[in-house]
Amino acid sequence: MTKAFVLHSGGLDSTTALFLARKEHGSENVLSVSVDYNQRHRKEIDQANKICELFGIGRAVLKIEDMPISMLTDASASVPNVSYADLPEGVSPTYVPFRNGQLLSKVAALASMHDGPSVIYFGAHAEDAERDAYPDCTLHFVGAMAAAIYIGTYHKVRINAPFLSMSKAGIVTLGTDLEVPFELTWSCYKGQDLHCGTCPTCRSRKNAFLIADIKDPTDYDSEIDQSITNTAFGKPSGLVEPPRKDPFDDIPF
Repeated sequence: MTKAFVLHSGGLDSTTALFLARKEHGSENVLSVSVDYNQRHRKEIDQANKICELFGIGRAVLKIEDMPISMLTDASASVPNVSYADLPEGVSPTYVPFRNGQLLSKVAALASMHDGPSVIYFGAHAEDAERDAYPDCTLHFVGAMAAAIYIGTYHKVRINAPFLSMSKAGIVTLGTDLEVPFELTWSCYKGQDLHCGTCPTCRSRKNAFLIADIKDPTDYDSEIDQSITNTAFGKPSGLVEPPRKDPFDDIPF
């Protein structure tokens, strides 16, 4: 029996991935896995704990002690109060060096100990890779990690990244169908009592509900005047054009 290990931060995207895995494999064959890397918004792990306890899903929290210093691991650093679209093109200031590579590796090591085949659910979506903001969310990165993990675990562990060609609004729509408790998920980078409502990920979250035309259950500390972003990723269907390039074309092996 295949065991599903979900890389579950406690956020909107990864919780939807959790509920998708639950639908496809059954709760008894799903394990939610968070990684504590000293992130300033550790509240996301607390929310993941609550969600799994409420829905009877197995839970594990791994630890990375020496994650490189970045805006998300330095509580004294200032988080920008703008949308992702307003940030310069290129690496996002909220990027943590090779974070997803480290997280996926940790989960892969855990999954490899399962007696049978395993699959890692990874909730990266199309907007994460837009404008080169997060290179470890791109199709090429996921393809390379999937190959490395599959080979390195004696062909036991695969990656399933179901949202790579989907917008965040599309994830909200899917999550609504899956009855995801969005009010329990956590996105804000600041780690306050409430979502700040102004940091890039809060704005992205709010915009996704607007585009999906679904009521946002989130309590925000600051209400922002946010219009719907008119981009390719803002289609109500939540779908974008599938990549035309083979994801392994530029991988050097």
